[in-house]
Formats: sequence, structure tokens, C-alpha cells
Amino acid sequence: MNSPSVSTNIDKTGVDKSGQRIQQLFAEIAPRYDLMNHVLSLNIDKYWRKFTVGKLTLVPEVPVLDACTGTGDLALEIARRHPKQFPVIGTDFCAPMLDRARTKGRSKLFAELPVQFIEADTMHLPFDDDHFQASTVAFGLRNVSDTLAGLKELARVTRQGGSVAILEFSRPYLPGLKQVYEFYFKYVLPRVGQAMAKNKQSAYNYLPESVMEFPSGEALAELMRQAGMSDIRLYPLTLGVATLYIGVTTKS
Repeated sequence: MNSPSVSTNIDKTGVDKSGQRIQQLFAEIAPRYDLMNHVLSLNIDKYWRKFTVGKLTLVPEVPVLDACTGTGDLALEIARRHPKQFPVIGTDFCAPMLDRARTKGRSKLFAELPVQFIEADTMHLPFDDDHFQASTVAFGLRNVSDTLAGLKELARVTRQGGSVAILEFSRPYLPGLKQVYEFYFKYVLPRVGQAMAKNKQSAYNYLPESVMEFPSGEALAELMRQAGMSDIRLYPLTLGVATLYIGVTTKS
């Protein structure tokens, strides 16, 4: 559940994604964010990130972006799998989340890797066009107030023929599992998460709202096409609980 870019309005679905609300929400849960994610996903989120990195075709020396990086798990996993081959930059607009990411980056496992974390808005990234060979987002795109604008910005900073990878929650496709999943997301996860986080902004009430309203499957693939990507590939994970979307940037 990574933190997003700044926004000032309620989005078209009616979910409040105002920048002040979301920024404060993620700032409050930052100290226990990683523990909650791993517990509430039964540690499956670690597998999803590793799967994502395994699907990226990357070359030496050209930098990689991880937007909405949160506490940096995906950015650090990319760097770990490709040690010292290229710089990895993680961006997020929530300073307390980035503080956690930087602390991880200084640990023995990652200290020698070229990873940098920068405070930045996903819809207004501070990078030149075509700067990265690939751009990724894990569980953060749904928090950006304008999904299409965020995708266009990711495409802008990614080179022609580069990859944009979006890892997001989706809705299971098997009868029975879908109903169990929705019950867990709506009723169990918010209560357990809130008890662990003890924050004032009801972060784990927001999570099911944002997941249920966010476009998934072909709907998100179509937005990626509109943003300037082609050859969209979908990889449903854990029976559709999450989905990895990978598109190729096509510049006119």
C-alpha cells in the first residue's frame, strides 16, 4: 500500500485522495507500515515484488525509477537483483515513508548498492524525458488522484521501448474466493490494520475503498495504452489477488 503523489481533489470514484489527507495518513502509519503489510498479506507481497523484478529486462548503466516507492521495498529489490549495474531511484511524496526507505538502504544488505530516494510528486516527476530504462510502481498508482496523468508521467520519463511495470491489487476471478477476498478487505483488514497502526486517519478503511474503485484488468491496460504504452501484458498473481501490468513505451 505505497504512498502516492500530491492531489487536491476527491477522485472520480468518490474516494478522497486529497494530498493532505493521504500524505498525513501514510505519515502516521509509516513506523509500522512494513510489519502491517507483511502480516496482512501473509508475506505474499514479498513474492509479488520478486516476481515483478524477474519480469523486467534491464541493461547496465541506465537508471531505473520506482515511483510511489513508500518504504522502498521494490526499489531495493531491483537493486539487490542487479547489484551495482545501474542507479535505482525511488520517489515518494511522503517524507516519513522515505525516511524508512533510507534507513533500509543503509542496512548491510543494501548499503553498497546505488539506490537513492527522492521526495517527489508522481504526477510531476523532476526528471527529463526518456531518463529511465524502466519505471515501476508497486501498490501506489491507485493512490494517485489522476491515474491517467500518473501513467503519462511514467511514460514520459521512460525511454522509447522501455518498460513501465505496475503492480497493484485486483479482484480474484474464482467464484467463492472473490467473495471471501471482498469480505476480508472490507471487514477484517481494516479492523486488524487499524488496531496495529493506531492512526487517526483510518488508513485501512481507505485501502479497501481505493482497491475496489481502482480500475483493474483490461480497464487499467486501456489506460496504459492511452498513456502511450503498447504490448500490455497482464500477470494475475495469487489467483488474481494482485496483478502485474507491463507495458512498452511508444513515443511518437
